[in-house]
Amino acid sequence: MNLLAAHTDDGDRPIHGGGPTAPRSSRHRGAHEREGAGRLGEGNLAGLGHLLRFMLRRDRLWLPIWVLALSALTAYFANAIAVVMDSDSLQAMTAFAKNPVMALITGPGYGLDQVTVPRFIVGMYGVFLMIGAALMSILTVSRHTRAEEQTGRAELVRASVTGRHTQLIAALVLTVFMNLLLAAGMAAAFGFSQAEPDSWSATVLFAVGIGAVGCVFAAVTAVTVQLSAFARAASSMAGAVLALSFVLRGIGDMSHVSGGSLDWLSWFSPLGWAPQTAPFTLDRWWPLLYSAGLFAVLVVVAVVLQSRRDLGAGIVAERLGRSQAGLLLSTPPSLALRLQASSLIWWSLSMLVMGVVFGSFTGPMDEGAAGMPPEILSIMGGRSGIVDGYLGYMALYFAIIVAAYAVIAAGGLRSEESAFHTEPVLAAAVSRAGWLVSWAVVTLFGAGWLLAMAGLGEGVGAAVSMDDWSLLWPALLGHLAQAPSIWALLGFA
Repeated sequence: MNLLAAHTDDGDRPIHGGGPTAPRSSRHRGAHEREGAGRLGEGNLAGLGHLLRFMLRRDRLWLPIWVLALSALTAYFANAIAVVMDSDSLQAMTAFAKNPVMALITGPGYGLDQVTVPRFIVGMYGVFLMIGAALMSILTVSRHTRAEEQTGRAELVRASVTGRHTQLIAALVLTVFMNLLLAAGMAAAFGFSQAEPDSWSATVLFAVGIGAVGCVFAAVTAVTVQLSAFARAASSMAGAVLALSFVLRGIGDMSHVSGGSLDWLSWFSPLGWAPQTAPFTLDRWWPLLYSAGLFAVLVVVAVVLQSRRDLGAGIVAERLGRSQAGLLLSTPPSLALRLQASSLIWWSLSMLVMGVVFGSFTGPMDEGAAGMPPEILSIMGGRSGIVDGYLGYMALYFAIIVAAYAVIAAGGLRSEESAFHTEPVLAAAVSRAGWLVSWAVVTLFGAGWLLAMAGLGEGVGAAVSMDDWSLLWPALLGHLAQAPSIWALLGFA
């Protein structure tokens, strides 16, 4: 039995045969609804309160886990830095934080000239908390919208007294509520910590900025779930926007710290607006207006796009596949590779581009080594080893990103099962262990491939920057050396 033909997405149609086919009732109702859809009135939000309460009940575990975990992380940063660091060590770390490489990862570093513990925490760890809020929002919106359509549950909900846009708006309201709770939790965790911030308004500004980032990426996901018919692809597209935002902000902040001319790039990134509020230094609220404006625009775009598609379908039409799959798709590993191919392609392009961008800063790092504090030079391998130290540091940084891919890909195996796609595969001559091992092996080699793409890109960028092509091979090997740690994490996942 052909495995690809057995792997269906709606119970009776092969996954390779174009986009999901909505039931006849959905198609007829979709054509009727498009006549008056596109506005949030006229019954398009019917049942909003009931559906919102239902979503809250479904997320009675996920909501507190996300909010408490990120709030606890904030409390950990605030208390650990305040307790462990004295004034001398804080000054040494400040010199490290003002380095362009750290600005690439953390932020513009406002207030580090006259550093305090709250300023240091905001400057060093704020971006990491923003990424956590963004991931929370992406997964929440995708789970309550596109995943519901893909599994057919949205059809049952829409059969009730429920408006066309009710599910989307309810998911956005829920996610905004989660970000408000997250902001309140972070403000409390920071305000009552050992860091002892001297301004509650600055503390609230810091927390609200993180929540604003989460709301923006909730709206980004609201748009991407209209484009693709599959939840995994929609989440991947939103994740790609997050990665692009991080790169733009990183380049802009790196240029800002080094006195370059590309600092304006930070203003084109949703991850760049919250750091520009500069809590405990400038305390300006107006950069958050960019977040509010983009959120409003993206919600309108999402509603308009939803009005122009049928339930279960995506704006981007799926290509029609062959009626019969080839021999290369008749084994469990080949099917697992086919199902992960789209994500691997997008991740590969991202790793390659990010590697080239980060590698291109090798030359400026080497030229600026003479002015670095001794603490930084010792961490980066000394004056003679600054290039190797930088490339090694970035290899670890890329390993963390690829580890996120491995965990997400491992979760995809469970998603296939919960969507009832695994059952027809196991109905063929495939054992449970064989399917699990096939998926794990594809993910294992996929993680290694992504590390190779990052290493190749960084090696090329470093070689061009330093005019030394002997850096290419060591950079590639240095990234591949991180693979075993990612494989171990994959095993746990």
